[in-house]
Amino acid sequence: MDWFKEGYEFFIYNFGSAYSSFSSQAYINSITMEIDKLSRDINSFAGYQTAANKLKGDIAEFWHSGTYNIDAALNRSSNRAVVNRSHGLGSIDITVGKDGYGSKYDASAANTLREQAKTFYERYKEYVRMCERSGNEIPSFSDYIAKNANTLRENGINPENIYMHDPLYGDQIRLVPSDQIKEIEQLLKEKILKGKITSPDLVNRYENTLKMLQDKIQDSDGNKSIPLSNKEAKEIAKLAKDNKFKPSDFGLTPEELIKYKHILKQAFSSGLSAATISVVLKVAPEIVKAIQYLVQNGELDEIQFQEIGFSALTGASEGFIRGSVSAAITTICKSGIWGEAMKSVDPTVIGVITVITIDTMKNAFAVAGGKKTSQEMADELIKELFVSSCSLLLGGVVQSILTEMPVLGYMLGSFIGSVVGSFVYSAGYKTAISFCVDTGFTMFGLVDQNYTLPEKVMRQIGFDVFDYEKFELQKFEFNKFQFDKFCLDPFKPDILDITFLRRGVIGIRQIGYI
Repeated sequence: MDWFKEGYEFFIYNFGSAYSSFSSQAYINSITMEIDKLSRDINSFAGYQTAANKLKGDIAEFWHSGTYNIDAALNRSSNRAVVNRSHGLGSIDITVGKDGYGSKYDASAANTLREQAKTFYERYKEYVRMCERSGNEIPSFSDYIAKNANTLRENGINPENIYMHDPLYGDQIRLVPSDQIKEIEQLLKEKILKGKITSPDLVNRYENTLKMLQDKIQDSDGNKSIPLSNKEAKEIAKLAKDNKFKPSDFGLTPEELIKYKHILKQAFSSGLSAATISVVLKVAPEIVKAIQYLVQNGELDEIQFQEIGFSALTGASEGFIRGSVSAAITTICKSGIWGEAMKSVDPTVIGVITVITIDTMKNAFAVAGGKKTSQEMADELIKELFVSSCSLLLGGVVQSILTEMPVLGYMLGSFIGSVVGSFVYSAGYKTAISFCVDTGFTMFGLVDQNYTLPEKVMRQIGFDVFDYEKFELQKFEFNKFQFDKFCLDPFKPDILDITFLRRGVIGIRQIGYI
């Protein structure tokens, strides 16, 4: 059953690397998905008759939420921003976790400030003017608040604690155009200074607005949106109306967004996952042996626990290296940093090539250090290529069947392929070597046909065989007295001694006389 053990060991080496490649592909897919979502959201305004100067406020909401989500995907964060599209009293435009954002993009900094610093009473007066124009009954301020009580509660505002001059968006973070924020800050500071002298009761709304003022969405994990100017919002609105918004025109592509810090972070994370998988797969057989020993003997074997620890140590270190390298290569290829052609590379192929390359480098160092022969290195490389092909083939077949669980499907198929490939290779290897023994075939130089006679045979036929001199210490022996013994002289007839030589395996891919 050596072939099963070898197949399982190859599966351990290969799957951690393949899993890292799958993980990196999923990482790139999550970024691409957010970019595509931003494109769909903005281009959903295609055909709107609203003027671009008015539509830019809606565009800004989707821009900030979309670019924030792209950055969160880049940072492997699960945080996401949601555009609420609600228009009730005190409504929140964008929600990120527990934080609410109110976005205002008016023509000038003064107009944007006025909208962001608006009080409940000012909004009530706007409603009164609407009622006057339409001829509807004008409610009192308290009735107006009571009418909107449910909407206020949905937005996290207690209608019973509202005063006339409270800021309408008190707990919301105020999003404003990036080209207006400095001017808005200066205007707010001036109004605060002036208000403290003329109307101290009304200063609170300006202080609150200044405190909550931002030109981007950001969170404590470092995820943030891309600031958007008033002019840019208007340009995007024009493109959106014609369904011509392209994220690539604004640098929103994986190859431009993904930096080497993201690649290293992804590689480190995937390397840890690969190390964990390698440890579990490598330690599992040793744990089973320990349990079997405990059942049979009623005690635990200290040596087996040492082997478990050694397996965990070597499995983790090797798995981390292979996983990190394959994850980094997959991320670079799939992001398009190495060109469009490399985007289509299969992550499973990257994982296998990574394993073979690292093992070949390791074996090359062993050959250079005299710990392995070139024949042994070639044998391991050919075997690894064959088993890898079987692993990839069956892994892909099972993965195509279990489309809902691609990683699990590949894992199962890869395991079966590794074991089957190891068995087929072992059987084929024995058959090929037997053929070479019988025919003298060198298999295009892969098998060394050694025709040197063994030393024992050369001595037998009378050749003087050179021996290196050996240094032996002299031993002191006591003089012994022995009685004379009567011995018959034996008679030996002359015998013709014939030795038949046969050829067989004397080393890795080596055939000679045995």
